[in-house]
Amino acid sequence: MLIVGLGNHGQSFTNTRHNAGFLFVDELAAMLHVISWKEKFHGLLAGAHHHILGDVILLKPQTYMNSSGISVAQCAQFFKKTAAEIIVIHDELDLPVGKIKVKYGGSHRGHNGVRSVSSSLGFDNYKRIMIGIDRPSGSGTDVRDYVLSTFSASEFEVLYSSFGISIENIGSLILGGG
Repeated sequence: MLIVGLGNHGQSFTNTRHNAGFLFVDELAAMLHVISWKEKFHGLLAGAHHHILGDVILLKPQTYMNSSGISVAQCAQFFKKTAAEIIVIHDELDLPVGKIKVKYGGSHRGHNGVRSVSSSLGFDNYKRIMIGIDRPSGSGTDVRDYVLSTFSASEFEVLYSSFGISIENIGSLILGGG
């Protein structure tokens, strides 16, 4: 299983909404006792074992969000992963903060990271775990600025609480689809 968290690398993006995929994968890596990441496939790569999923590969592309597919496609090709063996975790504007939804395939719905992954892989029928970041309130807020803003302290609490529940149940979440 290849589990990919989407985000932007660099200190200035660390706790931004657009990095919800990275944050989730970091929490999963901690649960799986990953102690080191190596640079490979234009990303950070780690291997681990999950009691339900078996051997997993964790990937955090380091190409910036809009070019994430470069890293994902190289990794998937090297490890010979099919669509059924790829899970992409990303932020989702149309869900409230901390709400987690599993989706199988379908449109990128305007998410440039997902668009890049689908385009680079040549298919979009992989599983996605969408992490709610909510839409900006007020008509004057630019979506680009919003996704690059950080979560508030209370939003972090909600986010990490949902991560904990989802990670505890990640085997059934991924294998069961919902």
